[in-house]
Amino acid sequence: MRIRLLAFGSLKPIVSAGGDWRELIPGQSVADLLATLCHEGLTDEAALRSAAIAVNQHYTSRTHTLHDGDEVAILPPVSGGAPTPHIALVREPIDSAAIQRSIKSPPDGALCVFDGIVRDNTLGRRTLHLDYEAYEEMALKQMHLLRSEAIELFAIRDVAIVHRLGRLTVGETSVFIAVASAHRGAAFDACRWLIDTLKKTVPIWKREQFADGAAWADGEPFPDDLAGNAK
Repeated sequence: MRIRLLAFGSLKPIVSAGGDWRELIPGQSVADLLATLCHEGLTDEAALRSAAIAVNQHYTSRTHTLHDGDEVAILPPVSGGAPTPHIALVREPIDSAAIQRSIKSPPDGALCVFDGIVRDNTLGRRTLHLDYEAYEEMALKQMHLLRSEAIELFAIRDVAIVHRLGRLTVGETSVFIAVASAHRGAAFDACRWLIDTLKKTVPIWKREQFADGAAWADGEPFPDDLAGNAK
């Protein structure tokens, strides 16, 4: 059987640009595929330990049995449904004022926002710019899921999540989240939960270009049920 293999962020060298098609024995699992990659010297167990695996754009365990035509994505820890203008990946500057205007409604008593901005340094190293990339189809699905979960968990009215991709310079907005609610407490709680969860589960990565070199940013660890320690 044949599967399509993708890798992102710091694990991109595992595959060719655009992904690879690989032949597997019928009945092999995700774990078997990863073991083959290690055996071939394309990566090692340490690099995969904190990675999550998605099959056909859904997070899955390493015991999952693969099938012909599956798309398997190897995802290092990240830096992030039906169409809605409030959930988007964009390559142009984010218009935060327009997002706020579009989400407000007469029943709302509060609008809480998180505006993630490119800063000029990381741990003392001067930042020149950032490059963001995503596993776009899956990232959008995860962002829609976050919106739905936040509305259910916090009893808020609506959520907007917009994330920028491509090259960003210092001072530009990388991610913008707005939460509309009747009451401020729920809006504050939901906004914090959304950005914290996005950073752990939505497959978006950033490469930081410093004055003295470049590096993929260390992402926040995946939750235990998604990372390499999940069974």
